[in-house]
Amino acid sequence: MTLPSRISLLTLSLSLVACSTPPTPSAAIDPPAAWQGAGADSLQRLPDAQWWHAFASPELDGLIEQARRNSHDLGAAAARVRQAQARAVIAGAPLLPELKLGLDASRQRLLHGEGYDQLDVSRDTPTSTSFDTRLSASYELDFWGGVRAARDSALRSLDASRFDRQTVELTLFSGVADSYLRERALHEQLRIARLNLRNAEDVLRLVEARHASGSATRLELAQQRSLVAAQQRQLPLLEQQRQDTRITLATLLGEPVQQLPANHTAFAALRWPQIGSGVPSELLARRPDIAAAEARLAAASANVQVARAAMLPKLTLGADLGTGARTLPDVFNSSYYTLTSGLVAPIFNNGRLRAARDLAQAEQEELLESYRTSIIAGFADVEKALNASQGLGRQREWQDREVEQSQIAFDLAQRRYGAGAETLLTVLESQRTLYKAQDQLAQLQLSQLQASVALYKALGGGWTAGASH
Repeated sequence: MTLPSRISLLTLSLSLVACSTPPTPSAAIDPPAAWQGAGADSLQRLPDAQWWHAFASPELDGLIEQARRNSHDLGAAAARVRQAQARAVIAGAPLLPELKLGLDASRQRLLHGEGYDQLDVSRDTPTSTSFDTRLSASYELDFWGGVRAARDSALRSLDASRFDRQTVELTLFSGVADSYLRERALHEQLRIARLNLRNAEDVLRLVEARHASGSATRLELAQQRSLVAAQQRQLPLLEQQRQDTRITLATLLGEPVQQLPANHTAFAALRWPQIGSGVPSELLARRPDIAAAEARLAAASANVQVARAAMLPKLTLGADLGTGARTLPDVFNSSYYTLTSGLVAPIFNNGRLRAARDLAQAEQEELLESYRTSIIAGFADVEKALNASQGLGRQREWQDREVEQSQIAFDLAQRRYGAGAETLLTVLESQRTLYKAQDQLAQLQLSQLQASVALYKALGGGWTAGASH
């Protein structure tokens, strides 16, 4: 084999090695054909990027925008994206030669003695002045693809940071919507509690009138007063819970609760969203947390290539172009150039490079399992949200009927007691049943709305791959 043939073969082999970046491992998880809890609305339009508009609350829209502007968590996530961008630039810089420009000036003067051979001055020439300028270039040939793989790893990490920011945003907006709905529901429960307190006070006045006329006992009077006191106790409890929810909401918005505006939208005025869940295979491209896990796995795969390349020889090239003189006007009269090359190969490092490769491979395996976990968890989130939404919807239908019948029973019992045809015990029981049914209905309505928020979040909140770039 001739020398040119050997060189060509060597060049081809190096090129093949440089291009042999290991592929990202597959998750090997087949998504189910359909959601177990999917109903007839599963093929409706999937959530868009502004899913909170579906609740038809301008107040909620304003709170979401406020959170977008003021959230400290979101600001920190944006800063992490900028950090990843800087790391990507740093990692990609060695792919091109590095250039440096140097300007030097020096002056030596012999103070006493004869001088020696390492000095530019002597007794005959006690002073020496020099000026020089130098342009240096250095470059490491990326034979094994290690530098390129490091750049690819940084780019995939940048993608993961962007996806993480979208995950933080989705979690933040979901938290704002959840807290807002809970605050509105507690306001509704307060309204119901005040209404039932008025009902209890009306009955108490009736009992007091009957007691004054001798047709009601002291026991009946005490029982009704006890019920009124219990209803009174509910008001500060619900107000405390409502204030706690407002504090949580203000924290999500990044401001003190004193600056949180009052909400006025009636709980009953909120719209019930109709959400399409699509098919499970679409979820992988709609969840930023799953996309982030995939990007980290790709970065780890590139790191394996970096670790492998570190075990192989490195060839660096250098060139200097300079000029210098004893006087500044003549600095460009003496030009020169210097070419250098160096080959460094690891001989003995007590297994450090091999361990670094094993570490990179183990990290890749860990992130592969994390990626698979993210996929399974994503499927479970959607199934749970669908199951909750449908189950709560059926419960609410029956709860509507319970409230309707409880109201009828209370009205009848109150009229019959006033006419002396019913005992107070029946009235008390019907009051308790009505209040419990009304309060339970408000809680079910809140739970169903919160299930809608959970489903929006589980489906990725309208995010799609590429939306964060």
